[in-house]
Amino acid sequence: MSFQDLLQQKTKNADDVARLVNSGDVVDYGLGLTQPDVFDAALAAQKDRLSNVVVRGTLSIKARQVVEQDPDQKHFEFQSWHCSGYDRKKCELGQMSYLPFNLGEGPGIYRAYLKSDLFVLKASTMDEKGYFNFGVSNTFAKANCDIAKRIVIETSDKLPVCLGSDNSIHISEVDAVIVGDNEAIFELPSAETSDVDRQVASHVVPLIKDRSCLQIGIGGMPNAVCSALTHSDVKDLGIHTEMFVDSMVDLVEAGKITGKYKQTYIGKITYTFALGSQKMYDFIHNNDLCVSLPVNETNLTPYIAANDRVVSINNCLQVDMTGQVASESAGYRHISGTGGQLQFVRGAVQSKDGASFMCLSSRYYDKAGNGISRIVPGLSLGTVVTTPRTDVMYIVTEYGIVNLKGKSVPERALALISIAHPDDRQMLHKLACDNNILCKKYRA
Repeated sequence: MSFQDLLQQKTKNADDVARLVNSGDVVDYGLGLTQPDVFDAALAAQKDRLSNVVVRGTLSIKARQVVEQDPDQKHFEFQSWHCSGYDRKKCELGQMSYLPFNLGEGPGIYRAYLKSDLFVLKASTMDEKGYFNFGVSNTFAKANCDIAKRIVIETSDKLPVCLGSDNSIHISEVDAVIVGDNEAIFELPSAETSDVDRQVASHVVPLIKDRSCLQIGIGGMPNAVCSALTHSDVKDLGIHTEMFVDSMVDLVEAGKITGKYKQTYIGKITYTFALGSQKMYDFIHNNDLCVSLPVNETNLTPYIAANDRVVSINNCLQVDMTGQVASESAGYRHISGTGGQLQFVRGAVQSKDGASFMCLSSRYYDKAGNGISRIVPGLSLGTVVTTPRTDVMYIVTEYGIVNLKGKSVPERALALISIAHPDDRQMLHKLACDNNILCKKYRA
């Protein structure tokens, strides 16, 4: 039987595929761009016959109908591996829950600990060899396929085809195919860079050496670092990252990325998922410079540290005076997720001549316009530690940069106070004394 015959045989109506789901089942969706939409709506429409169905997904880029049509969770529980803005709001309403994990452990967690009755993934339309490509959100999709009792592909002719490994599935392995809506794919606007972001970047870029291998997160500060790098004298950079973002295209176009001094995937850009503009999607489409890998191969520490001069640049929300970093929650309010931050911090530090940078503004402002320090004596009640103090290297604000490696608790406190907002330093010093963070030698 030809691949086209198999495709015709396996193409099903979304309503019929949704009827495969039974009460008590676990249904897995993909990450970001590969979460299904037609199937999601069909499953939500059948809620009245279902109960206790768990739906797992990651970084939702639009409303999930199994959540919207069942706000009281009488039929579905949606669990997110990493929260987008949409997921965050639903967590706050009690309509979604978060699954804590280090992103690079995803494939291993699925294969060792989880069951999946149905895996439904949005992927490219079938190619001439019978494959559907999901490389734009590779992550743990292959592990999902390995454990799922049934695999369903929802097609999209708008998704870029990403070259790499373990980032596709053959029609012979699929139980059903749903023709997708082929709507234009979601574009994530680039975060605006502020003066604070540019000041932070000005402290980071001078410490990035030629031939460094970059991991860059998303947001205004990482964008500012990339922008500064495009105008710097730094050359022959490589990229080994979790998320491929627009600013990386800018670095390539500026001639900064050669990858020829990487120790793994020499001359290539390695990543596990992508989210950004249409320009970026067009850049990675069938581009053999870009290699889509399962997330264990991008995020597990040994793979990261295998390259020299790894530079990890990430945002955070709050840092206490001992160096504990909070990046995923503010008090009990969940915001995002652990993602790959901790693994890249560790991988960068273990890399030969590597460096890890944790970036934040010295203050945030509440609704009344009051400035509140992000550097604190202790993390707010309920706030989750994303990166332990033992792992942290550089902390950067608009007022400077400090390296916490080898510093005692009092030395760390003084270093962090020195890069806090000037109007907060006296208050922070007093609190450090009052709470015995500073020993007597430093209390004057």
